[in-house]
Amino acid sequence: MVKINRVYTRMGDSGKTSLVGGRKIAKDDPRVEAYGTVDELNTLLGLARSFNAEKAPSPRQAGLDRLLQAVQQRLFDLGSQLATRPGDEYEGQPLVTERDVEWLERTIDALNAELPPLNSFVLPGGGPVTAFLHQARAVCRRCERLVVALGRSQPVGAHVLPYLNRLSDALFVLSRWAAATLGERELLWQPGLAYDDSWRTW
Repeated sequence: MVKINRVYTRMGDSGKTSLVGGRKIAKDDPRVEAYGTVDELNTLLGLARSFNAEKAPSPRQAGLDRLLQAVQQRLFDLGSQLATRPGDEYEGQPLVTERDVEWLERTIDALNAELPPLNSFVLPGGGPVTAFLHQARAVCRRCERLVVALGRSQPVGAHVLPYLNRLSDALFVLSRWAAATLGERELLWQPGLAYDDSWRTW
């Protein structure tokens, strides 16, 4: 159980922060960059959930909220794992496992089965839920790159990278599913599309 009594401690004013276990490192350390970006990803899922909550209530709208909440919870576990140096793990610490990766794969397959095949790449946008899920996908890929860089110098956990890799795929499929389910548009890339000056309406 985490207990937070004070929001500020002044202990980070020197540019250092404490990892799980109390070890201090610089705030621009690759490990901090990695779990900080996981936090950024989590905020985008919160935004997607907030806009989803404004949609007309339906079983699918509620299901999307539960799904995104489950991912948010797991991302906190993953962030905690990345904030722990090898050897500083504690008993009972939640870790991302192969079961989490498999859950994402089942989710991807189930959602993708409801979607028409794609004949082009998708442009981010179409509606707020869809757009924030696309942004989350892009940030998830950045998380993945940062964890790859971190893993060159120290262990990061056997299932962290597979989870992030699969999560990015899941967020792409979720963005398409949200567009199809919540009445938002899916915008497709049209290669080489000519510029259109019809925007000049004044």
